[in-house]
Amino acid sequence: MKIKIFYQIWIKNVTLDKLLGLCPVLAVTTSASNALGLGFSTIIVLVLTNGIISIIKNWIPNDLRIPIYMIVISSVVTCIDLLLCSYAFNLHESLGIFISLIITNCVILNSAEEIKKKEKTSVSLINGFLIGIGATFSMLILGIFREILGKGTVFVDIDNLLGSNFNFLYYKFIDSSSFFRLASLPPGALFILSLLLVIKRLIKNKSVKKIDCIINYK
Repeated sequence: MKIKIFYQIWIKNVTLDKLLGLCPVLAVTTSASNALGLGFSTIIVLVLTNGIISIIKNWIPNDLRIPIYMIVISSVVTCIDLLLCSYAFNLHESLGIFISLIITNCVILNSAEEIKKKEKTSVSLINGFLIGIGATFSMLILGIFREILGKGTVFVDIDNLLGSNFNFLYYKFIDSSSFFRLASLPPGALFILSLLLVIKRLIKNKSVKKIDCIINYK
């Protein structure tokens, strides 16, 4: 079985291709740090839920699969929410209710539904990781653009996520708390997301396929 890395991250990007999970993407990406924090949380949830569901998929009745998926996803998200509250409280406060709302994120549920087509748990884990990377990439790019345009900074409060050793990532472009106010608001997020969608359409998928890395599974 073959897993195409760039195909999963770019061409089949859940945010820029399937337009799934847009509520947290538009709400939380007011800064690059928040986007990265939500992205990391999404990756962890995807990998853990994919692994658990892949292991138990043969014992899940078809009629009950969605409720069981939701129980697994909510359990994993609750654990991550409690860990963030304990060890990264400032980030937890910034992300707010959107950590808990990962439970209802269509990206997670869509990935869980795809697991029944996978033969091995390792394949499900890798696919979950790549889907999470794609979602994080989209959120991070959106967060960077919104923060630069809206606040004139990039990676503000990055120490809340990665610690003080990563303060070098923070940069201030302009001395203003509100450079282009619209970028920090939901309509601005939708506008910038639309521009990203246009850019993705302009980049030919064939050029990505030529440089794709493939993981082979026997």
